[in-house]
Amino acid sequence: MITYKKSGVDVDKANRFVDWIKKKIPQIGFFSGFYEIEKNRYLVSTTDGVGTKLKIAQLINKHDTIGIDLVAMNVNDIITCGAKPLFFLDYIACGKINLNVLKQIMRGIIRGCDIANCKILGGETAEMPGMYKVDEYDLAGFACGIVDKDKLIKGKYIKEGDIIIGLSSSGLHSNGYSLVRKIFSKKEQIELSEILLKPTKIYVQEINELLKKFQPNKEVKGIVNITGGGFYDNIIRVLPKNIKAQINKSSFKPHEIFKVIQQKAKVSDKQMYRTFNMGIGMVLIVEEKIAEKIAKLLEGKIIGKIVYSKKTEVELI
Repeated sequence: MITYKKSGVDVDKANRFVDWIKKKIPQIGFFSGFYEIEKNRYLVSTTDGVGTKLKIAQLINKHDTIGIDLVAMNVNDIITCGAKPLFFLDYIACGKINLNVLKQIMRGIIRGCDIANCKILGGETAEMPGMYKVDEYDLAGFACGIVDKDKLIKGKYIKEGDIIIGLSSSGLHSNGYSLVRKIFSKKEQIELSEILLKPTKIYVQEINELLKKFQPNKEVKGIVNITGGGFYDNIIRVLPKNIKAQINKSSFKPHEIFKVIQQKAKVSDKQMYRTFNMGIGMVLIVEEKIAEKIAKLLEGKIIGKIVYSKKTEVELI
């Protein structure tokens, strides 16, 4: 059995670090942070990277979509509170500037921002020999959005009986790649590169259209980006006390690549659903009476419901 922890990523230790930070800065912990700019408005900000998916891009020397991933990982967090992304900045660190590679990366970033209808305001390129090898680079992104206070969605109105809708992912998105790289040889990574490098889906347009048609908090009560931590560590971030999210695993079909990963790694379903998105990239928690309409509008699937529980948790059945 090759777990995410054995591949070098300790999610529990990372969560303990976040818990420590929360004690110092109690207001953090959601998918993005809020800064009051007017009595009725927040600026919403977040930062993220692409992780070790970069290593596969570098392995096969294909860099034109990794910038889409970078934008997606940020704007998909921005929209979880109902905010509209405004602008994006990038940070590229490398061992040696390779103009061809950097141009490919930037084309992806520009494409991602076009999809998200998000402006690029600038960025930073840092050449750091000794820190990175000649052909290595790392990426970080920063995004900012805006939301009216009365339209801010953080999950506090979620209640028993609400319905959980899943929106399909494009594949692995940008999580779990340390495990992927542990179980697949370099030859296998090259053979699977088309699947492994498929860019993260950007959900901005769908969510923005949804919130024009349905009321935040009264009808759309929670929006969850299924990113690092999978189902277990992300859905719980929007759940109030005394309820749990009950997910029916048979309600959707994971992409074939997840089955291959699970077979090779020999890990449990719980490990898989805590590491990967399993085919569901974004989750909505909505009022029961309009759940079918929303699922149809977004081509999503009803994958679960909110039930009473003394313990706030995510349960996969």
